[in-house]
Amino acid sequence: MKPAEPPHISIIIPVLNEAGNLHSLKTQLEEQAHSYGSLEILLIDGGSTDDTRLIATELDFKIISSHKGRAKQMNRGAALASADILYFLHADTLPSKNFDLSIRDSVASGNKAGCFRMRFDSESPFLKFFSWFSRVNHRLCRGGDQSLFIAKDLFYKLGGFDESYTVYEDSEFINRIYKESTFKIIPETVITSARKYEDRGELALQYHFGVIHLKNYLGAGPEQLYTYYKKNIESY
Repeated sequence: MKPAEPPHISIIIPVLNEAGNLHSLKTQLEEQAHSYGSLEILLIDGGSTDDTRLIATELDFKIISSHKGRAKQMNRGAALASADILYFLHADTLPSKNFDLSIRDSVASGNKAGCFRMRFDSESPFLKFFSWFSRVNHRLCRGGDQSLFIAKDLFYKLGGFDESYTVYEDSEFINRIYKESTFKIIPETVITSARKYEDRGELALQYHFGVIHLKNYLGAGPEQLYTYYKKNIESY
């Protein structure tokens, strides 16, 4: 028997109580992938208390237990990934048509890391305005909702995600990528949920995210960033 070929891309999805998003995520991955069979999909669970694990099993996702915290979850996924390309995706972000082919073509062209443009599943002019900036190739315009692809060798060269960050782990890691390598913005668009903005208020939430960016720029450490997040966003 001919041995199975290794996957081309390992998709790493950190989850925590994401039962409500898994069916649409599965459908989107199947419908949008150029070659779904060449993907390895790893759901890294940080201790869900809803039906996330049950539904993931029913949908034939590979689910892996981890300590809570997206940085820890994503590093665990990377450690178990089989492919040479890692693609970090949030459970409430839906990829674009032929996303896997776009990622492979980008890496083959010498771009070892990058993301997609992003828009929200909302008609809000305010959110449309901020999502427009996802096309700008500057580290201040980056965020985890845009998803992130990276060659595994570059991921480990940079040391992976800094697990001391409970929040802001995506931005901190992407800042290091910008210093080390070129960063590609693929012109196709991923769609991410606006639920946090709808729950907490668009202006208020964007303001608090801006403050976190500013605090980081001024030298605040991971504990200070989390304290602000917990007080002004998580506790809302």
